Amino acid sequence: MPSFPGGLHAGLVVPLDRPNVDTDAIFPKQYGRSTARTGYGPIVFDSWRYLDPGDLDSDHSKRRPNPDFVLNRADLRGATVLLARQNFGCGSSREHAVWALRDYGFRAVLAPSFGDIFRQNCPLNGVAALVLAPAAIDRLFALAQASALRVDIDVNACEVRAGADASRFALTAREHLLLTEDTDWIGATLAQRARIEGFERERLARQPWLDRRLPG
Repeated sequence: MPSFPGGLHAGLVVPLDRPNVDTDAIFPKQYGRSTARTGYGPIVFDSWRYLDPGDLDSDHSKRRPNPDFVLNRADLRGATVLLARQNFGCGSSREHAVWALRDYGFRAVLAPSFGDIFRQNCPLNGVAALVLAPAAIDRLFALAQASALRVDIDVNACEVRAGADASRFALTAREHLLLTEDTDWIGATLAQRARIEGFERERLARQPWLDRRLPG
């Protein structure tokens, strides 16, 4: 099922007020030996989320949660939107980081900037990595710190709304398709079949010698 059916998502916001959050902080390396794509929700932000260390054999339900970490706030349980600062998802190209966010329940991350590979991985796994202006991020943090904040995200109108506050973002056609349809990267590419065929016809007319077969 797509993350944004009809292009819309409404959710509770977790304000993670830290810049330069790297993929090892999102998904620590000791869990990388697993090749599964699911089951990582309990260990997202592991070293900040718990007071004791964990590994693949840990029973995370018995670990001690860090009461000072925002993800452990009782009023933010069930949140599906992560609000972050600049350069979120920097560091390695670890796709597990996106899997962990998705498995926790996040469907969107709002930040002024992202690590490039992390941002590319997000829509492929049903997570919208949305770049908002720094001033818009500041406003949302102020609202989230005052009380639990809910936002409405419209990927058709490319807008995030928090009450009367509205912020714009940009989204490519491929990203929109990945978020609103039950498809993958190959499906998103095949959706451009008409453009691909048009390019092939134009190329053949311009460079016909490239299609000449060698004798024998």
